[in-house]
Parts: sequence; C-alpha cells; structure tokens
Amino acid sequence: MDERKLAVLRAIVQDYVGTEEPVGSKALVERHNLGVSPATVRNDMSALEEDGYIHQPHTSAGRIPTDKGYRLFVDKLAEVKPMSAPERRAIRHFLEGAVDLDDVVARTVRLLAQLTRQVAVVQYPSLSRSTVRHIELVALAPAKVMLVLITNTGRVEQRLVDCPGTVGESVLADLRSRLNTSAVGCALPDVPGALEELPAAFEPSDRSTVSVVLATLFETLAEQNEERIMLAGTANLTRFGHDFPLTIQPVLEALEEQVVLLRLLGETADAGMTVRIGHENEYEGLNSTSVVSVGYGSGDQSVAKLGVIGPTRMDYPGTMGAVRAVARYLGQILAES
Repeated sequence: MDERKLAVLRAIVQDYVGTEEPVGSKALVERHNLGVSPATVRNDMSALEEDGYIHQPHTSAGRIPTDKGYRLFVDKLAEVKPMSAPERRAIRHFLEGAVDLDDVVARTVRLLAQLTRQVAVVQYPSLSRSTVRHIELVALAPAKVMLVLITNTGRVEQRLVDCPGTVGESVLADLRSRLNTSAVGCALPDVPGALEELPAAFEPSDRSTVSVVLATLFETLAEQNEERIMLAGTANLTRFGHDFPLTIQPVLEALEEQVVLLRLLGETADAGMTVRIGHENEYEGLNSTSVVSVGYGSGDQSVAKLGVIGPTRMDYPGTMGAVRAVARYLGQILAES
C-alpha cells in the first residue's frame, strides 16, 4: 500500500477510535493535513474499502476500519505511545508498595485496568520457568518443621512437616545447608533430580527425617504446577456496549474461562509484544475484541505474560505503551524483591 492510502487509513482509525462515529472524507480533510483534495481522499477510501481495510456499517457516507484495517494500522505503527515521566513514576511507586507476590500481581492488574480502561489479565510467574532462591527450615516443635520455599520470582510457599522423630538443630542446619547448596538456582522442575541422592549423605538414623522433608518439598512443587491468572476491569467493558455487535455476554463468558485467557496471552516463552485483532482470536466469543499482551521477567527471561482485552476499536498505540511499561516495571520489582 502506498503511503498516501496508509495515511488515510491511519486517519480513519484515529478518528473512529476517538469519536466512535463512522468517518467521512469531508471530516478527514478538515481534521488531518493529508495534503490532497477531498476527491482524492474519496478515491483512496474507495480503494481501501475494495481491499477490505474499511467498510460502510450502514447507508451513511462514513466508513469504519475492519479487522484487516486495524491489523495494517498496528503493523505499520511508527511508534508506541510512551508513558509520561509522571505516569512512569506513579507506576513504579504503586508497584513498589506491594508486600508479597499476590499483592504485586493484584496491584499490577488493577493498575493496568485503570491505565488502559480495558480488561487487564496478569499471569502469575510460571513455576516451570522459575528457579529456587532459598529454602528455609524452621523448627516449631521437637518433631515439627516449617519448610519455606522462595523462588526468584517472589513466590513463597510454606508447608508444615511432621517428622518421624525429634529433629536436632545440627541435623536441621546441615539439611538446610545441603538443600540450598544443591537447589538454589535450579529450575523448579529440576529440583527433585538435584536432591534425590541427598538422604544418603546423612546418618542412617536421620535419613527418614530427610526423606519426609524432601517428600514435602516435592509435593509442594507438584501442587504449584497449575498456572494462575488474575483479572481486573471487567466492568470497563460496559462502556463499550455498542462495540459488540450482538451482546457482551459471549465476551464475559470467555473471560470466566482460565484456559481461554491463558491461550489468549500466548506462550510464555514468546516475550515480545503480541496484538491479536478480532477474528485472529481463536475463541469465537472474543471475535469482537483485541488482545494486547507481552511477557515480563528479569532481563531477557520471560516468566509469565500480562495483557489487556478490549474492543477492536481501541487506542492501540496508548494501550501497547501502557502494557509494555507495566511489564517492564513488574519485571524490575520481581528482580529486586
């Protein structure tokens, strides 16, 4: 597509997102410095319609973008709208106030919903992509121990362990040291393999205790394999009732399905920005929505994804900028925690 037609398409998308009204050639000439006559704009609009980038929703002279039109608009974006310095400071200040991982995720999803005025989705850090930061053992009673597992992504799991007999402080200290020597830095799925020979390093009288502690640790890892997500801002959809052709109900039903949401966010390994528009979403109930998602983590390592869901008539540059900024700060907070 030549630059002139692309400029006309950009103007149509911007006006339609801003006004919610079909856009006519007269309005385009008045609002945008396109540098061509109204007749040329009309010809370009006819060509765009013929190629499937815009369509006429009813008998008015105005046109609105199609999914294909939005796709080209996003693909040809010169830049994503950056957050202002005060917005960036506010994001960091808000996220830094969190007390634990659940609070971090809850604050992130609320913040993203407020910034974009869309539905926000945040996936908890994937345990399969997390590593052990520390394992702590705390004696609570002669035969009862608290096991604490802390991951590099801020997850903290606590379990009570009923031991077969009294656990001496020296044995507990030795076990704590050996656990951390062998497991710290290990990806969680690799922990059982790294520790399977550990009981043999202890006196026969202590091996049953070591085995019980290890069994509890391995159970904790197995229990936490299910991916978790948090959602906020569903009420924002009510502002866009007219953007959904029939009813908002299919969208709400889809948002209740965790499996659907995880699929929408995409593979964790793909850390880059992804924009799925309208019928590019596999789930039929979401064919009138767009999903903007990106991975977050420390450095180049993506541990999970976050994103927003809203009508196809969304402010793509602003939404993409907000999603990217929040993901970056969330990664920093987790790395520093």
